Amino acid sequence: MKFGVERLLEDPAMRRPLAGRRVALLAHPASVTRALVHSLDALAALPDITLSAAFGPQHGLRGDKQDNMVESPDFVDPRLGIPVFSLYGAVRRPTDAMMDSFDVLLIDLQDLGCRIYTFITTLRYMLEAAARHGKTVWILDRPNPAGRPVEGLSLRAGWESFVGAGPMPMRHGLTMGEMAGWFRRELALDVDLAVVEMAGWQADAAPGHGWPLGERSWVNPSPNAPNLSMARAYAGTVMLEGTTLSEGRGTTRPLELFGAPDIDARAVIAEMHALAPDWLNGCVLRECWFEPTFHKHAGKLCHGVQIHVEDPTHYDHAAFRPWRLMAAAFKAIRRLYPDYPLWRDFPYEYEHDRLAIDLINGSPLLREWVDDPAAAAGQLESLTAEDENDWTASVEGVLRYGSPGGANAPG
Repeated sequence: MKFGVERLLEDPAMRRPLAGRRVALLAHPASVTRALVHSLDALAALPDITLSAAFGPQHGLRGDKQDNMVESPDFVDPRLGIPVFSLYGAVRRPTDAMMDSFDVLLIDLQDLGCRIYTFITTLRYMLEAAARHGKTVWILDRPNPAGRPVEGLSLRAGWESFVGAGPMPMRHGLTMGEMAGWFRRELALDVDLAVVEMAGWQADAAPGHGWPLGERSWVNPSPNAPNLSMARAYAGTVMLEGTTLSEGRGTTRPLELFGAPDIDARAVIAEMHALAPDWLNGCVLRECWFEPTFHKHAGKLCHGVQIHVEDPTHYDHAAFRPWRLMAAAFKAIRRLYPDYPLWRDFPYEYEHDRLAIDLINGSPLLREWVDDPAAAAGQLESLTAEDENDWTASVEGVLRYGSPGGANAPG
């Protein structure tokens, strides 16, 4: 198979509309070719491309920032001599001066298929700016490593933020190219948008189920996204950022495990099975111990749970539902320890007036369900399933792979 950037690099005819125009690239560390050449370097080597600027999202163009809410500065690329603008520094939305630096913006970002992953918010902001400034945007499409499954409550009106770009569920099932089309439609953007589609991507094919496992090297799109297992679990484990539980930052398996020094992980797993056994399908939960070297509970021994989704003998892609799994974990802890200080109260993504767990979920509905002793699993299931069905129906018109009418050229 080929990613969008590779098709662009290999086909001079596809690049012809870029001739004589100033081209900018929005990219991050995972923006690489199959040969592991960064897209910025590969494009700069083409004689018919005039690179005038580059942009970096959260964590930077080269992935220099480890934790959340650590900003990156603007700088001048020392080899190419072009400005590199940070979209996670002094600004989140591009300024007029930034937009004046190019005619066509190429966006080559590896997403994780999760609403809270801020690259899709940056995508929205750039599309909105391009519409205002009359700029052209090409999406160089890449796989959604979490695949096509959809899961989670949809973001409610009024809960938009940098970790909530629109009314979509936590696990959206789209590629960046498809998401760009959804933004254009939903926001009624008058923007010149093209998508350079992948060739040969089979979203449901085993063993990768979204990621071309065995065909491509994994490069971290952000520092704590080290492998495919993390990408599969992330739509659930990202909620741990809004809790006092460790999500495994400071270990070698971040966002695949959770725990704390003051919980009994074995009892939590048993309570999860009692609460909603169907929500735990498709994976194996293993009791473990870990000691984070930094971040929450640094230097303390935590009793925890690792979510195993790598072994094809027990991983079921269609059955695995990480958002429900983590909802069950929170509910189990609340049942076992009614007064446990589960929700972390701190400024999350620079929001000071809303709890992080609510900002992450796009409403207080999940937290309220966890904290209500009378709320059963079926109540959350009914509410969530309705959102998932509505989203699945709403995106049919923007799907590009495995659906009628998909093209293999920019369009």
